[in-house]
Amino acid sequence: MSIAATAALIIGFSACDRVSQIIQPTAPQTRGKSDEIAIGVVLNLTGPFAAVGQLEKQGFELALDEINNARLTYPRLKFIIEDDMSTVAGAVDAFNKLIHQAGVSVILGPGPSSAVQETFPIAQENGVVAISPTSGARGLSAIGDFVFRIALTTDVVVPKGIKATQTKLGYQRVATLYNETDLFSTDRDEASRAAFIANGVEVLTTEVFQSGDTDFSAQLTRIKKVNPDAIFVSAAPPEKPDILIQAHELGISASIIMSSLTNVEVEAAGAAAEGTITFTSWLSTDDTPGNQTFVQNYNATFGTMPNVFAAASYAAVYILAEAIKNAESTDSISIRDALANIRDLDTILGTFSFDANGDALYAPKVLIVKNGELQPFE
Repeated sequence: MSIAATAALIIGFSACDRVSQIIQPTAPQTRGKSDEIAIGVVLNLTGPFAAVGQLEKQGFELALDEINNARLTYPRLKFIIEDDMSTVAGAVDAFNKLIHQAGVSVILGPGPSSAVQETFPIAQENGVVAISPTSGARGLSAIGDFVFRIALTTDVVVPKGIKATQTKLGYQRVATLYNETDLFSTDRDEASRAAFIANGVEVLTTEVFQSGDTDFSAQLTRIKKVNPDAIFVSAAPPEKPDILIQAHELGISASIIMSSLTNVEVEAAGAAAEGTITFTSWLSTDDTPGNQTFVQNYNATFGTMPNVFAAASYAAVYILAEAIKNAESTDSISIRDALANIRDLDTILGTFSFDANGDALYAPKVLIVKNGELQPFE
């Protein structure tokens, strides 16, 4: 990555704690605050992650309407939405279109870690702010100072979740099952293994699958045979219900701890989801600032309850709006610096800050499915 040591970028860099290479942006140059700022949005609106993308879109749009109607930040926000078709190539195309054709200073998205891995460098190279609401794989924001994430990363969520659940459940021998073609799932499994070592937990066996698989019976049968105390599943949303249903059909009694389980997958799995534990970042019953109002407004607007994907997207817009309000102008450098300086901001996710790499800091949660609903694991 080439370094353009222009004075404007040096000034912007001095206001930011993060260490990275900075190159001359192709996004709009420094200017005063305007009456409206266009925000690029990259979503999975078609393809296998379309259901998740729709939830994120609803979270984005609810926050947009509230902010523009309340005038919480000086310029009005306008979205330019691009569909990445649930593919990495589609996300790359969307970023290039938003940057080089639409000329945006900020992009919200993408969601999946695999897409973030390829698109964040594009944003960094062009000096455009990118904020992923939901990607959780480790290290993706460390590539540069223009990129940020709202979801808690695996190195925050997993160690605390394993410590809390092992203390109560007392598991010593576990099995893992993960999607070997999905970056988030592979990273989650690796983080779990590191936490197992730290807590003296033995991994009896590891099974893998790939995106798009629907039959997990062979892997689950092999896992059942070794009789683990708990099974750790790292998967993307489309596979989670089938894994739970098939484990239930096989009579597996071990505790299942599944990555980022939401109410959508719980409903799809039905009785098979009962007792499943998850490490996540948000719950609809949280008493965090504005959360109950968000849940009520989301339900009234869309006729359904939000989940963590909608909540993280909603929070992302408010966090961005706070940065725009505090920024000296609406150019990407000013917004980048204002985002990097966000500390202890009240959000529906809790008291929110960015760390030195642009990753989120707030309290993680451990939940369990009881009576068909996600509830705090206590």
